[in-house]
Amino acid sequence: MENIHADDLLEHWIDTYGNLIFSICFQMTKDYFEAEDLTQETFLLAYKNQEQFDGKYEKAWLTKIAANRCLDYKKSKQARLEVVEEQILLGEPSKDQSIEKMVEEKEVEERLRSYCRTLKPPYDRVAMEHFCEEKTAEEIATLHNKNKKTIQTQIYRAKAMIRKLWKEDKG
Repeated sequence: MENIHADDLLEHWIDTYGNLIFSICFQMTKDYFEAEDLTQETFLLAYKNQEQFDGKYEKAWLTKIAANRCLDYKKSKQARLEVVEEQILLGEPSKDQSIEKMVEEKEVEERLRSYCRTLKPPYDRVAMEHFCEEKTAEEIATLHNKNKKTIQTQIYRAKAMIRKLWKEDKG
């Protein structure tokens, strides 16, 4: 960490540990989009609190932050679920429809693969490699001899398309 300029630190962490942190968040939440958000929160929180880090065991420090963020998320989710359960038991209508949707179990990974397969080229391939196979934009660019920025743009667009499909399915 000492050899990395502060401006490059966040990018270094994301490039080095992005897939690991996402995997931890996904394993703990079983929700692709929540895992994605928690991964971003993990890196931003680490960056914000980097002065508290002693520079040793970077990977362990980041994974601990990720695990704690996920535990906080699960606690808040559990609290919201308890409110919904109470409302159901008391026969009260739910005031927040998103909580009811949250209660439903989803086969997130299969849905995601299915959505990736429905995208048109080149987004289908890029989405599958990035979201399902957890390859970085740089890895995909190298694999297909493409510009990294082009792949990043394709990932961004594929994500927007998948998010739209996800919302349409839930709606």
